[in-house]
Amino acid sequence: METKVIEEAADIERVLEKHAGAGRDHLIPMLQEVQERCGYISKLAVSRIGDHLDLAPSKVYGVATFYNQFRFQPKGKYHFMVCRGTACHVKGSLKVLDMIRNMLDLEPGETTRDRLFSLEVVACMGACGLSPVVNLNGEFYAKVTPKKLASIIKECREEENENEQD
Repeated sequence: METKVIEEAADIERVLEKHAGAGRDHLIPMLQEVQERCGYISKLAVSRIGDHLDLAPSKVYGVATFYNQFRFQPKGKYHFMVCRGTACHVKGSLKVLDMIRNMLDLEPGETTRDRLFSLEVVACMGACGLSPVVNLNGEFYAKVTPKKLASIIKECREEENENEQD
């Protein structure tokens, strides 16, 4: 785990070096670059970007929380995105979302402690004819029902059990 922290710190410093002498107008691009490199915006990133731009960490955090593109926890190995657009909503995406929340004890924007699962709610995935839609690690699942979702989660857990035995 310590190695990951060192790597994260190095990635943050690379972004800061790229924006040497930058002003406050570089805050969002810096946050985007850190998230691209690290997968999320950590407390360390908020602090270091704030120092670099001579901004209080609360200001950096305030800007980052305003935009839903930023995450404050790393994605899980299995990252669920649930579409909540109009078509998906009408076709039952709330039931799907609630089932993920209950089965994984997870709220949108969170990652399980073991970093196995994470959950994100998105406004629209542009697959309205397939609603309700769930995206798992880039793979789309169409017309998702609670039963289908339970099967998907079970497959993820079985894959992990197999990986642990290897």
